[in-house]
Order: sequence, then C-alpha cells, then structure tokens
Amino acid sequence: MAEEKLTYEQARDELADVVRRLEAGGLTLEESLALWERGEKLAGVCEEWLEGARARLAAAMAKPAEGEEAASDGTPF
Repeated sequence: MAEEKLTYEQARDELADVVRRLEAGGLTLEESLALWERGEKLAGVCEEWLEGARARLAAAMAKPAEGEEAASDGTPF
C-alpha cells in the first residue's frame, strides 16, 4: 500500500511530534526505534519539499519577469 503524500507542513508537524515523544522518554527500545525510523522518513519528506522549493525559486529568479528584458550585460536595468 502506497503511503499518502504528505504536505511539507504535515511532515514537519509530525516530525516535531516524533522528536517530542523521543525526548520525553519512557518508551521501549522497539517503540523508540520505530519512532526514529518514522522520523527519518518524515525528515526525508521535508527535505524533498525544500529541495523542490529551492529549485522553483532558483528557476523563478533565473528568468526575467514578464514584460522585462535583461540588459546586454545581464543586469535587469
């Protein structure tokens, strides 16, 4: 069964909860390991979202705004 695609905010909030639970202690070794593994997956989801956002921002910054033309020396003015 495929895991549902989490939004960045969902993954971040769940990761914060995992960290709080691990820091609180009182878990069995098996519970701690399961939470750690879930946290690693959630951190990966967050990193994927952030990488995508960086790429989109870089692409947006690389092209001139609609209606603008870059000067011959590469500056926008």
